Amino acid sequence: MASRKRLSPEESRTAALEAARHLLIETGPQSVTLKAVGGRIGRTHANLLHHFGSASGLQKALAAHLAQTVCATIKEAVEASRAGLGSPREVVDLTFDAFDKEGAGALASWMLLSGNEDALDPIVETIHELVDEIAPGEAATHEGVQALHENTLTLVLMALGDALMGKALARSLNLPDTAARNRAERLLRESLDVIDIPSIRGEG
Repeated sequence: MASRKRLSPEESRTAALEAARHLLIETGPQSVTLKAVGGRIGRTHANLLHHFGSASGLQKALAAHLAQTVCATIKEAVEASRAGLGSPREVVDLTFDAFDKEGAGALASWMLLSGNEDALDPIVETIHELVDEIAPGEAATHEGVQALHENTLTLVLMALGDALMGKALARSLNLPDTAARNRAERLLRESLDVIDIPSIRGEG
């Protein structure tokens, strides 16, 4: 029988998180267990306990992994916007997709319902770091940065809500499925007007 490839601790952890991400997207947050992830990557329950401590530890690590991956993508979109190669709508769509298609919204809700009260901490911290990075110090006034923070808060809350019940609510109000995204895009453009960076607004 072929021997199993020996992975470094970091490689093993990354493989586990990627397996957990695929389980989350395919079958929902309730399927993200140590046993299921171990079965996906051919590792033992004890091996995963060593890396994550518990199922809730695995879920929290997955939330951080999702946030870091998504925020890296959003940062690239913002930088592309500054170079005139993208738009605020792309930033909005990436944020909404993170909570919807990538499963971050469902994962956060499941963790909170399971009693993991700090479930959102990794997502919140990573998004905060991203916002501080993309607000250029030389161009942003105190009022501008505050506006960006406030609108980022609104954007994330809208993305989370939209992932959980947005389409159903929009349809009940006779609005298009994209209504929340459209509103989020307007908010982001307003925020960028305050900071006054034409290239991000798509005017560069």
